[in-house]
Amino acid sequence: MNDTVKHYKSGFVAVVGRPNVGKSTLLNQIIGQKIAIVSDTPQTTRNRILGILTQPDAQILFLDTPGIHKPQHKLGEYMVNSARSALREVDLILFVSDVTESVGPGERFILDMLKEEQTPVILVLNKVDLVAKDKLLPIISQYSAFRDFAAIVPVSALAGANMDRLLSVIKEMLPEGPQYYPEDEVTDQPERVVAAEFIREKIFRLTREEIPHSTAVEVEEMKTRPNGDVFLRATIYVERESQKGIIIGAKGAMLKEIGQQARLDMENIFGSRFFVDLWVKVKNDWRNKEGSLRMFGYDKNDHR
Repeated sequence: MNDTVKHYKSGFVAVVGRPNVGKSTLLNQIIGQKIAIVSDTPQTTRNRILGILTQPDAQILFLDTPGIHKPQHKLGEYMVNSARSALREVDLILFVSDVTESVGPGERFILDMLKEEQTPVILVLNKVDLVAKDKLLPIISQYSAFRDFAAIVPVSALAGANMDRLLSVIKEMLPEGPQYYPEDEVTDQPERVVAAEFIREKIFRLTREEIPHSTAVEVEEMKTRPNGDVFLRATIYVERESQKGIIIGAKGAMLKEIGQQARLDMENIFGSRFFVDLWVKVKNDWRNKEGSLRMFGYDKNDHR
């Protein structure tokens, strides 16, 4: 930490909102590189990701939570409980909303949940580049009827618009504190977890809609060779035999493409050349089996 900074700020900030409102895009934009997977498919994020932004006057620790939704299985329950538990351990909450969609039951559910929290809440109105300016005031009025927000900041996470303003508001509200992590760290997630998430993201992007939510990825080996290259072997688990066929694709083409695209992300964030070896296995109805959830790192009793 720079000793010349008299009032260094630091603290934890939870990023919450409905699925697919742009929370992970926002986090990646703030941090300046990709640490959370992004997809047009809702409920992409399953675990909270700690994103670390270190600046000369502050260190901000972001928790990117799973989208809050009505659970359909035990994995869904884990995801919602993970998001709710994050609210109890932070200094500030960012409630991210998509201004291209009307305030519906999903937003009202989150707003009711936030009423129970004493933590300051910043309303982040995302995707403002997609609506006319005269539409914003009525949207702000709708949200303001539910609660008094500590601040309301319109942004475009994808375009990076108004990020400086958002960061300035966040820093104003954080307490003085120490620098928790070295300045070159951008996440606390183990390398294997980050690599598995990159593989899962490519499955979201490349396969049909019913496939992504039925998949889990386990990195079984990640070994640095003497020349500095990294060998990574991972298994993609699906719930049905038909899904296995889709993931593999004709003559293995889909699995090869998933591996190639994930490899590029890994090389970008880790700075080493990667060799990725992917396998696919069937584990029936794993999202409803607590043993399987624990195996893949989704422990209902572990929300830190």
